[in-house]
Parts: sequence; structure tokens; C-alpha cells
Amino acid sequence: MSALHEAALAAAQAADIEPELLQLIRIRASQINGCSLSLDQHTRGARAMGDSEERIREVRVWRTSKLFSPRERAALSLTEAITLVFAGQVPNAVYTEAASLFAETQLAALIWAATVINAHNRIAVTTRLEGSGAPPTAAARRG
Repeated sequence: MSALHEAALAAAQAADIEPELLQLIRIRASQINGCSLSLDQHTRGARAMGDSEERIREVRVWRTSKLFSPRERAALSLTEAITLVFAGQVPNAVYTEAASLFAETQLAALIWAATVINAHNRIAVTTRLEGSGAPPTAAARRG
């Protein structure tokens, strides 16, 4: 998973995707997936990059918040659609909007980043890893 993350990060850097935008993607997918480990890690990362507490809090309600740019909104919408892909395909309107605001390499990097955080979330949620980063107890693993 570390190698997958590093490859996605390198693709995002090569495509000039802002690190702050990657954190928003990771936060939103982690919220949807209920992954406290990743949510803790990436909200701390967003703060360290200078993102405001207000913006971090409002990622959950980005659709009604005035704090996000059109590019951020498109990336968050695409992230939600990728995260919830079990409900159906990524809607054409979501993909088209993102494609209109990001170059092809950037769009590919966003898809890659959303896919990787979803994989991380699924492993962390399955193994009961929590925000403190402590491994789960045997009782927690049994559910």
C-alpha cells in the first residue's frame, strides 16, 4: 500500500495537483468510509499545510459551503462518486465537470488519489485501525 500511495503521490506531483487538494480528497473519502485513522491523519495534514479549521470542518458539507473553489468542488464530487461507485457508475455530469476543470493528467491523478485512499480506508476499517494509529485489540477485531 505504501508503494501504491507513493506512485499516486508522484503522479499528482507530476500533474501539478496541489497537495492541499489531495488532502481534501483524502478527508472526504475517509469521512464517507468512516475511517477514523485516515480522517485523523489527513485532517492533521491539512492543518499542517495551512488549511483552516472551518474549511476542514466543512468538507463534509462542501456542496453548500462557499469555502471551496470550482476545482475543489469538482474534485470532491468526483471523489464521492468514486467512493460510492457501488451505487452505480460515476455520473457523466460529475466526470465531465472534472474533465473541464483539470487537464487529462490531472484528472488521472485525481482518480488515482481517490482510488488509493479508498483502498487504504477499506484496509483500516476492516482491521479496526483507529485514529490514534494503535493496532486494534483482539476484542475489537472480533467486532
